[in-house]
Amino acid sequence: MEVILLERVNKLGQMGEVVKVRDGYARNFLLKRGKALRATADNRAKYDGMKADLEARNLASKAEASKVAEKIEGKNIIVIRQASEAGQLFGSVNVRDIVIAFEADGVSLARPQIQLDAPIKTIGKHSITVAVHPEVEVEITVTVARSQDEAERINRGEDISTRNEDRDAAAEAIAAAGEFFDPEAQHDDVAPAPAEEEK
Repeated sequence: MEVILLERVNKLGQMGEVVKVRDGYARNFLLKRGKALRATADNRAKYDGMKADLEARNLASKAEASKVAEKIEGKNIIVIRQASEAGQLFGSVNVRDIVIAFEADGVSLARPQIQLDAPIKTIGKHSITVAVHPEVEVEITVTVARSQDEAERINRGEDISTRNEDRDAAAEAIAAAGEFFDPEAQHDDVAPAPAEEEK
């Protein structure tokens, strides 16, 4: 189906362009959300008549989106989740979690504005694009950690690999145990086992 775009649509085209899309995408997304019109002769004439109004609305929404973009650009959102010692999350961080974290910070975003290809499944800093408006995108950072303290360490750039810390702690414990117990002394102080009586 051919449609006339009423606003810029990512990976599809600019406002006013006539593009060919699949029927389901046109009916269920573009037409339903008012992002496009069917490309008929009547709708082309209708678009030409409302083009100036659409451009004015687009500029106003773009200006508003730019203010929001300035507020959130470079922002670091912290999400606390349980994870294994290796840093794998028990679950994941998805778009809904990021929207909730922004709301806690006083910024209201819609789920489609967060461009996350796949859910986050590891601890660390993750760069994410937020499309505040079809023409305004900003980068934010989502820090996923097991605790607030760990999130601060990640943001400072510290290595949080607990495997190395655990190995070092285990090695220190073995060394301390070796100093505390003398294996040679144990053999000298132990009395011989009593001999069994034969019947």
